Amino acid sequence: MEVPTIDMGRLRQDILDLGQVGRDAEAGLNRRAFTDGDRQGRDWFRQRLAVAGLELFQDGAANLHGRLGHDGVRPAVVMGSHLDTVPGGGPLDGALGVLVGLEVLRTVKESGIELRHPLEVIDFSDEEGRFGGMFGSQALAGQLTPERIQGARDLQGITLVDAMAAWGLDANEALGARRDPATIHAFLELHIEQGPVLDRKRIPIGVVEAITGLFKWEVRLKGQPNHAGTTPMDMRIDAFQGLAEFGGEVNRILEEHGGPNSRATIGRVELHPGAANTIPGQATFSFEVRDTDERVLKTLSDAARRTLSSIARRRDLMFEFDVLSEITPTRCDPGLLDLISTEAEAMGLPFLHMPSGAAHDTQSMSAVARTGMIFVPSLEGRSHSSGEWTNWEDIEAGANLMLRSVLALAAQPRKETS
Repeated sequence: MEVPTIDMGRLRQDILDLGQVGRDAEAGLNRRAFTDGDRQGRDWFRQRLAVAGLELFQDGAANLHGRLGHDGVRPAVVMGSHLDTVPGGGPLDGALGVLVGLEVLRTVKESGIELRHPLEVIDFSDEEGRFGGMFGSQALAGQLTPERIQGARDLQGITLVDAMAAWGLDANEALGARRDPATIHAFLELHIEQGPVLDRKRIPIGVVEAITGLFKWEVRLKGQPNHAGTTPMDMRIDAFQGLAEFGGEVNRILEEHGGPNSRATIGRVELHPGAANTIPGQATFSFEVRDTDERVLKTLSDAARRTLSSIARRRDLMFEFDVLSEITPTRCDPGLLDLISTEAEAMGLPFLHMPSGAAHDTQSMSAVARTGMIFVPSLEGRSHSSGEWTNWEDIEAGANLMLRSVLALAAQPRKETS
């Protein structure tokens, strides 16, 4: 059988069209989960599925499923990613994986190829973690609880329950979105790398071996607000000084307790009362740590807590923190790594086995399916910005590699174990 190729002109137009949905003229895209921009992106995707003659299904977590050949009996080869963005995001993060999945379904439908397994593409809700986690894929993986749903809130204090209710949805219905593993033959996700490795090495394809886990905290150091002019330096209980000292300790913590894939970031800081002539009485900040090894993450968590406690004691501060999210590191299925690599070799595509420093829906799906990921290069490693882009030829190579990998999987007589 001659292997078909995707319609690059059609995929290219989809990317350009969706890249205008939720666009802010100055700040890039804003399709944060369960906002107007997100709704517009979902409506656009619904329309594209309808035009292609594909079946549409929305589950209790508001994930959108496009299906080809679904019969409720045979396990599907599933692709997926997300259409939601960070504020000021770019046109490819998540969206490329959904659009490539859509194009794979269209290409297979038009070619008339008979497959042993149906095909499916999913737009997962809130992958970017507005409400603290990868809500949609975690729902499919059965990783949500009523407590987590009720407690989920964004950085502005808006709850997941209220945000979904504004769309006429009941967030608790997400508990019913759990997917029976017997319904999935395999799960694949294509994604931009979001880092500089492939671009700098001029390699068009990354075959992902492991995906980082992370923990994200909101930390509060509480001191005593006081007059900036009348309080001597040695008599201050300055919350910001505690934050500044901890910031200086982050690299040491990584060097002593981390590994080559460890990352740590203080990305958001608020000082209270926030006046130029007042000593900060409270410093509130985010602290996020990532690694592909669960044991290393635990060690880094313990080290960070010890360091913060020590700083607080010495500076007479109170230390508190809330866990906003925790995601377990995941290794991709070795059999799928081999399959993707074999197909890349058949296409004459250079590829690199590599870890993912960003979290993805694939991690959640690993709880219910064997999983694999394909990366395409990000120019200059830029992502989560309006400057995010991937060359058309790299997108085409990745899309055709996904198509070949899906066809190979869909021709298999049964699930294979690794």
